[in-house]
Amino acid sequence: MGIVEILLLAVGLSMDAFAISVCKGLSVQKISAKHYLAVGLWFGGFQMLMPAIGFFLGSAFAKYVQAVDHWIAFVLLALLGANMLKEAFSKEEVQPDASFGFKTMLVLSVADSIDALAAGVSFAFIDGGNVFLAIGMIGVVTFAFSCAGLKLGNVFGVRYKKRAEIVGGVILILLGLKILLSDLGVLPF
Repeated sequence: MGIVEILLLAVGLSMDAFAISVCKGLSVQKISAKHYLAVGLWFGGFQMLMPAIGFFLGSAFAKYVQAVDHWIAFVLLALLGANMLKEAFSKEEVQPDASFGFKTMLVLSVADSIDALAAGVSFAFIDGGNVFLAIGMIGVVTFAFSCAGLKLGNVFGVRYKKRAEIVGGVILILLGLKILLSDLGVLPF
């Protein structure tokens, strides 16, 4: 995976954290540095931790599924993307929660980063990928997008939540398709 693919993956994975942060921004009258640090560190930290766990789990089983690894990476990323698209078009509305406490942020961070765990599993099946660069970039991009989402939610409301989830879902599906087609020799890159 090259730097462009890693950046696209990081952006795609950060869209859920962005959407949650938009909701958090709706719930706060006045945003402080503490709020930015809370969403950035919680979401960015878990978005780094979970792919690392996924990578190590996937690596333990990689030798057993090497013949179909590109299909596994494709299916995982496509399912993640499809799930994001489903959430974007869901009629279910998320109610903003004003709490930035430990329990609330822990639950939100774990729930938000499950897709990053699955993406980390796919890292074990991708040849030539710089896993640690990808994990770091996912964390940094998620930190930035979470802070931006908090501000946008506070200023504009939920206007961009749906669009962010759609963009993230499409990016993950296209990235999975690119991995599959490259490994099958259909794409030269």
